[in-house]
Amino acid sequence: MARYRERTYRELAHRGRLVRFQVKLKETDLLIKARRDLSHRARELVFDVRAPLEAYIATHPGFLTSLEPLPEDPLAPALVREMLRAGSAAKVGPMASVAGAIAQKVGEGLMAESQEVIVENGGDIFLKVENRTLVSIFAGPSPLSHRIGVAIEPGDTPLGVCTSSGTVGHSLSLGSADAVTVVSRSAALADAAATSLANLIEGKGDIPRALEAAQGIPGIIGVVAVKDDKVGAWGRVELAPLSIRGPG
Repeated sequence: MARYRERTYRELAHRGRLVRFQVKLKETDLLIKARRDLSHRARELVFDVRAPLEAYIATHPGFLTSLEPLPEDPLAPALVREMLRAGSAAKVGPMASVAGAIAQKVGEGLMAESQEVIVENGGDIFLKVENRTLVSIFAGPSPLSHRIGVAIEPGDTPLGVCTSSGTVGHSLSLGSADAVTVVSRSAALADAAATSLANLIEGKGDIPRALEAAQGIPGIIGVVAVKDDKVGAWGRVELAPLSIRGPG
């Protein structure tokens, strides 16, 4: 099946009252919304986050390639330790959590300068908001793509809302889910868990199995799974219908 690689879903993101800007550094490509343009500070944060991660990978190449959890390393940088914990909890390699982990670290850094921050990194989102927010689920070829979203209440943020797919994007998935979206206080855990659960879905009949597996991952608030024309949800997550609109 063809995989959707271009980030055309970003054209459906509404600017609203927040200022929207993009920051790129090597593989990291962030779409950020904040009270004002914080591009310069965001670039600094991306560099500060990536530098110790790249240095660790240079001396621990297995960290980059492992598809299985790796043991804790108390001497590793903080971001690496968080990724190791997330991978272990979700039973996947630590790099399955990298996009969510980076989004959260950058978002937390920007919160010092903006009361509201949304950082999207390849479909993995960290957000701190002051109004009810709907996060659209991009599910590639599914007829439900951009037709449903996860409602986020401001009092529940900051949160990570991360999505994995076997039919969308370039990230490695061992399944064929159109989308598995996980909500957690830890964006690293949400990212790793989304990968783990998406690996379990080959057909829409596998959705219940993935939702059951989600209940065994500590720290997950809720999960939504989409395959073809079927959707399933578990946990404290509110689904909301959406209508597709053009760029705003």
